[in-house]
Amino acid sequence: MRAERVFAYGAAAGLLGDLLLGDPRRGHPVAVFGRAAGAVERTLWRDHRGWGALHTAVCAGGAVALGAVAARCVRRSPAASLALTAAATWSVVGGTSLAREAGAIGRALEAGDVEAARARLPHLCGRDPQALDADGIARAVVESVAENTSDAVVGALVWGAVGGVPGLLGFRAVNTLDAMVGHRSPRLRRFGWASARLDDVAGWPGARLTAVLAVLTGPDRRGAVRAWRADAAKHPSPNAGPVEASFAGALGVRLGGTLSYGGRVEHRPVLNGRGRAVTPHDIRRAVRLSRRVSWLALGVCAGARLIGKGRDR
Repeated sequence: MRAERVFAYGAAAGLLGDLLLGDPRRGHPVAVFGRAAGAVERTLWRDHRGWGALHTAVCAGGAVALGAVAARCVRRSPAASLALTAAATWSVVGGTSLAREAGAIGRALEAGDVEAARARLPHLCGRDPQALDADGIARAVVESVAENTSDAVVGALVWGAVGGVPGLLGFRAVNTLDAMVGHRSPRLRRFGWASARLDDVAGWPGARLTAVLAVLTGPDRRGAVRAWRADAAKHPSPNAGPVEASFAGALGVRLGGTLSYGGRVEHRPVLNGRGRAVTPHDIRRAVRLSRRVSWLALGVCAGARLIGKGRDR
């Protein structure tokens, strides 16, 4: 079996495994990587960009090297290669957990239990839940669903298509490092700079593909295109901007505005100002859009890998 077919079948099996099983409650490979990266951080931390770059190189490079060694060990066995690709895909994507957490918050809001929704929100994003009312929580969930569709699914598939198992593991490592040290706290402003910038680079193609697929599969294509073109560049994140703007336009809602992280208030530009305010019902719509985007991304990435290899021969 050729390598491109191994990726196509393995990635499909891994995404199906995520759909049926979700994330394991204990011993998740990403959590194991996070603990290892935390140990490296404690050893290397200095208030200096160079040391942060070393931390990023050690952790992300280690994940890529592990994937390369594992792929090399099974390269003579198509069945083992397919199983490895499926396991790697399942371990790095998180679409089902994203949908479950978003759905749980949405059901709590629809039942009028705002306190339960606030208690659950930290499982999904880093917003300060006590600063949000029901509509604010719903908006935060829709924004997180949009951004994490790119970060937790599409971006991984893109790099899997490019680099196989090393690409899958490397992308998830970079994304995890950004979540751990890439934020602008006083302690991590310099040390986390390299992880944040590398995540911007690695996330660029997946974010644009996510935005394109949101346009193609969303209920309001014209609105998605209009919001993407008008508002994406206003977002402080070069990758979250296109994704959140396209989701906002596709769903016909307004995203962005004032939010709070760790006691720090940010006033972000409004995305799709023509849209209406987000309601709890929109969480279900965002999750459905995320599902469609994720499966179509699999088809695009697998197809691109097959077509690309076919032209090389």
